[in-house]
Amino acid sequence: MSVQHKDLAAGGWAELSLVEQMANVGSEVERTISWKKRKNDEYSALAFERAIELLDLTIEAKKESGKLRELLRVRELLADHFAFENQYCSKDEDWQKYFYAFTYAARLNR
Repeated sequence: MSVQHKDLAAGGWAELSLVEQMANVGSEVERTISWKKRKNDEYSALAFERAIELLDLTIEAKKESGKLRELLRVRELLADHFAFENQYCSKDEDWQKYFYAFTYAARLNR
């Protein structure tokens, strides 16, 4: 997988708050769902890759803060839902609700 967000990977991502980071991950998850509903598996997969990349950048940025447990769990559940068998039976709507809270909070903090 190639790095899509080169500027962010170079350090810009760590300058964003956790809420802003998760809102951006949520945007890519929303695109993943949108393309999946439009039956465009290629674009959906690309959006999912970007979401995972941003989540990995978030995990890397927060390694020392002790906030890894939830971030790693989110990554596991996202992968299960979009790339594997969805053992945890999550729904697209669950992910939209989860990330909406971050988007709302990020907008309040502008």
